[in-house]
Amino acid sequence: MARAKKVITIHVKDDREKEEFLREVQRLNLPAFIYVHGKLNDLKINVQGTKDEIREAIRKIREIHNRVRAKLYPDRRGLYRYSLDDLFRDAGASVSTPILMRTLEILNETAELKDGELVTSMPWEEIVELIRKLGEGLGEISLQTTRQIREVVLPVAVTRELDPEELLDVLVELGLAEWKEDKFKYELIKNKEQALEELLKALEGEENEN
Repeated sequence: MARAKKVITIHVKDDREKEEFLREVQRLNLPAFIYVHGKLNDLKINVQGTKDEIREAIRKIREIHNRVRAKLYPDRRGLYRYSLDDLFRDAGASVSTPILMRTLEILNETAELKDGELVTSMPWEEIVELIRKLGEGLGEISLQTTRQIREVVLPVAVTRELDPEELLDVLVELGLAEWKEDKFKYELIKNKEQALEELLKALEGEENEN
């Protein structure tokens, strides 16, 4: 099949956008050959291959650029749009959506899921670090907890900078959870919403006393 080439120009606002875009392009696995020449705020991308390969490569390049801009620059409402896969990849960890959404809620951040993407007021670097911490906490308690109790413990542990294992003991002391000897796991006694509300209230009470 005949080979062809096409050059497209991508405009970037600053070095941060340029670096992030190039990093994403390098991860692309395309049959087309891509050569990038950068100068100031323009990136000239030379794409070579068959017409179909070039069309597919350009589609993916533009898609990547849109994703990069959505995560680096807030919209008119001050919100960013992130791919969950990109977040988990950069954080080197993944957590369930309910845990992440609950954590953002406790931090009073706007957060909603739209078309498989996270729309939030929290900037990229901060949310990547947040997910990393949630992943670390998950690694500490995953074997001894049920999914529901993790959805209470991890958001509180990370937002209050507490040890998740110590929080399990607090839940038991408050009568919100119990240790199931036969399952070797902690389980909630009350529903998630009630347990979370009472746990936060108890912790706020302790903070006020101190």
